[in-house]
Amino acid sequence: MITHIYFLKPKSLHLLSKQLKFIFLIILVLFFNINGIKGQSLFQKYFDECKVKGSTTIYDYQHKKWLYTDSLDAYTETLPASTFKIPNSLIALETKAVLDENEVLKWDGTEKKFFGGRMDAWNKNTDMKNAYKNSTIWFYVKMAERIGKEKYKKFLKEIHYGNQNITSTGTDFWNYGEFGITPVNQITFLVDLYENRLPFSEKNMDTVKEMMISKKENGMVFHDKTGWTRKNGKDIGWWVGYTETAGNVYFFATRLTESVYPENSQFAKCRKSITESVLSDFINE
Repeated sequence: MITHIYFLKPKSLHLLSKQLKFIFLIILVLFFNINGIKGQSLFQKYFDECKVKGSTTIYDYQHKKWLYTDSLDAYTETLPASTFKIPNSLIALETKAVLDENEVLKWDGTEKKFFGGRMDAWNKNTDMKNAYKNSTIWFYVKMAERIGKEKYKKFLKEIHYGNQNITSTGTDFWNYGEFGITPVNQITFLVDLYENRLPFSEKNMDTVKEMMISKKENGMVFHDKTGWTRKNGKDIGWWVGYTETAGNVYFFATRLTESVYPENSQFAKCRKSITESVLSDFINE
């Protein structure tokens, strides 16, 4: 019996490699579209009721299972807005931009507003605990000035957070500019935080995880952060975090978008209501 052995020339190997990469990409796109269509058809009603576009991504920690209501949107980057206060708090504590979560910074006396609306919680002296809870922008801008962009670049690379494009001329690059993160990346970062696998002291990570607790009900503890900014005439609204239950942890990232005008009075509320509905369906399926 004669066995024929064929050797591919380097040029042929390169061509084969390109073909395989192309085939893999096609399979990946088809997979995302099929799962995205399925997920969005099941949960689209929650987005329609709120008259918003967007997606909810969930990760079942125990079973290593992902749910995408829109798998393409789950891998699309936008500004993180105030959800960046999670890594920002970690970086501030680690670099000693503040002594601890209780250090009070002085308000400059200038009234602060949110998209034209009055925010009483922003117009007074505050510490990090309350600045996190109230999304007090000026507090985190002050810390960002102390930290500096070079340190941010270092930490963002180490924690694999976002596209690391913080070239915006403004201090709060998480609200304006080209800095971006995907819902999936939000969750992978949160999983690393939950497992204490980030380049911060365990004390600082535990402090931030404690600050993140927003509610405890029905045997569930929510660690989370909302976010809201505007870009190119659109509102971008987030709710990201994780909820601990008996025997499991569910990580979530919801991002909504809509035109700034006409104003949708339910936009802020729907970040959470949509997430809770999808999460409930997912847990009880």
